[in-house]
Amino acid sequence: MTPNIFSGSTLDRASILRRDEGRLAALLKEPASRSFPIWRSHSLISGDDIVGLPHDELAHLLEEGEAPIFLGLENGEARFACDISHHELDALPRLTGAGEFADIRQIGGQLSQEDGALLAFARAMVHWHRMHRFCGRCGKPTLPAEGGHVRRCIDPDCKHDAYPRTDPAVIMLVSAGDQCLLGRQSAWTPGMFSTLAGFVEPGETPEEAVAREVMEETGITVTGVRYHSSQPWPFPGSLMIGFRAEALKAVPRVDTHELEAADWFSRDDIRDFANRGMSLPRPISIARRLIEDWLAEG
Repeated sequence: MTPNIFSGSTLDRASILRRDEGRLAALLKEPASRSFPIWRSHSLISGDDIVGLPHDELAHLLEEGEAPIFLGLENGEARFACDISHHELDALPRLTGAGEFADIRQIGGQLSQEDGALLAFARAMVHWHRMHRFCGRCGKPTLPAEGGHVRRCIDPDCKHDAYPRTDPAVIMLVSAGDQCLLGRQSAWTPGMFSTLAGFVEPGETPEEAVAREVMEETGITVTGVRYHSSQPWPFPGSLMIGFRAEALKAVPRVDTHELEAADWFSRDDIRDFANRGMSLPRPISIARRLIEDWLAEG
C-alpha cells in the first residue's frame, strides 16, 4: 500500500546517537549536516523543495537554553530541527531570502514523500518542546536533553524526564451496502463532509474507539472493524489510525456537540459533490484516502 502523506520516511532516526553529546556536537559542524528552521509551525520551502541550512546559520537564532533537535541521519548526513518562533519574521531576512515559510498542512501534497515525512517529524517535535517547558511533576522549568528527545527538570531533587508523546486517534470509513457515512463539523469549510474520527481514550483499543466514536456521534452501531492504514498528523501531534467498518444502515442521530450534520452518501452522490456545492477533505489527509479507496471499489 502506498504510504500516506507525512509517512514513508527513509530517515534513520539513529536513536543510539541521542545520548552521545560529543558526537551530536560534531555532527552539527559537519558541512553536509542540515538544520531545518520551524517558525510558528511553518517550515522553510523553496518551490517544491524543503530548505535545510548549515547549523551555524541558525545557531544565533535559537532561544536561550534551547538546542537543535536531532532528527536522524539521511544517507549518513545529520538532520536537525530548530525552533525560531520567538523571532518576528522581519528579523529573519537571510531565511526569507532562501525561501518562504509555509504550513505543510497546505503544501504537503507538493513535497516528496521523504521531505513531507521529515518536516512532519520536525514540526511535531518542536510543538512538543514548546508545550513542555515546565515539569509536569514539580512545575520547575525543563531543558532539552538527549538530542532533544527528552525534557529534563532542572530541579536536582526532581530531575524528572519527559518524553515526546503522540496522541492516537481513530478515523474510519463506515459503509452500509453501497453507501458510506460522512459527517461535518460547523468549523469546517462550508459544504465539506469527511469521515468520522476521534481520540482513543485510556483503557481502550483503537477498534473499541471506532465503535464508541461512531455510536456517540451518530448513534450507528458498527461491526467488522478492520485496519486500513495510518498517518502521522502533526497538527499538532497525533497519529491517525485509519479503519474500515460496516454498519446496518439507520438514520444518524447526530450529537450536535460533535457534529453539525451526518448522512449516508452513495458513490454517485460523492462524485457529484462539486455540482452540489459540497467538498471532501484535503487530498493530503487519510480521511480523503479512505473515501477515495472506497470510491474505487465500485
